[in-house]
Amino acid sequence: MKSCPERDGPPKAIATPCVQVCAVDGASGLCLGCKRTLPEIARWSRYSDAERAAIMAELPRRETPL
Repeated sequence: MKSCPERDGPPKAIATPCVQVCAVDGASGLCLGCKRTLPEIARWSRYSDAERAAIMAELPRRETPL
């Protein structure tokens, strides 16, 4: 039986900006820890690597709620 190269070894880790400070600012809708929106957090594991990279590149520009 042949093995499938993409199934060999442990699963690939998903890049995430999560810093385990999970609180959402009501005014901005952004997580105070990672600056993602709730829909982004909910869909994170279903995004492609490119979609996650695009969101992560945008995070530093998101305003920090007061």
